[in-house]
Amino acid sequence: MTNAAAAPIKVLVVDDEPQILRALRINLSVRGYEVTTASTGAAALRAAAEKHPEVIILDLGLPDMDGIEVLAGLRGWSTAPVIVLSARTDSSDKVEALDAGADDYVTKPFGMDELLARLRAAVRRSANTADAAEPVIETASFTVDLASKKVTRHGHDVHLTPTEWGVLEMLVRNKGKLVGRRELLREVWGPSYATETHYLRVYLAQLRRKLEDDPSQPKHLLTEAGMGYRFQS
Repeated sequence: MTNAAAAPIKVLVVDDEPQILRALRINLSVRGYEVTTASTGAAALRAAAEKHPEVIILDLGLPDMDGIEVLAGLRGWSTAPVIVLSARTDSSDKVEALDAGADDYVTKPFGMDELLARLRAAVRRSANTADAAEPVIETASFTVDLASKKVTRHGHDVHLTPTEWGVLEMLVRNKGKLVGRRELLREVWGPSYATETHYLRVYLAQLRRKLEDDPSQPKHLLTEAGMGYRFQS
């Protein structure tokens, strides 16, 4: 028996065609989904960071950036399944989207019933993955729960911004490995930020202030001069 009080599943729909946004908003809302819409790549990344959708429906043909770039930006910190919508039918486009982290690919024009079935399947797969238990990483100073996206320090919750979480998650998931600066920037901020290394200095300093016992002598969030960063538990 399902819990009647269960929170609605949050879906972000990204498309620059108003009639598609409207049709999806109506069809998803009447089925009990909580729908957020965006018509540009920038708005999509902003909405994803603010709303933390559980599923994302993403059109590749956006006016301000290619959908693949949006996908790359999302994949830096979000594990939500992404269903790509595209008028591009070439198999190389499909392969590129799937390689960039898409979970499914629906070509336009599409049937609403088919899209809803794909959406339900994505939600089920996502739930099964979550049940498989993401690791909880413990250090002497703080604990990172990857499943619930929570960080605690000496028993108290630590508030991280979506970007701080994106940086920390990337490092924690690569525990013990060097994560290059360009790779980190590309994953968290997107491909167009690959050279903005000053962002990393600022965010690592903030994370150390929030998490390290002695931010000036970090034991867990380490800098590899000129190369990148490493998480050590």
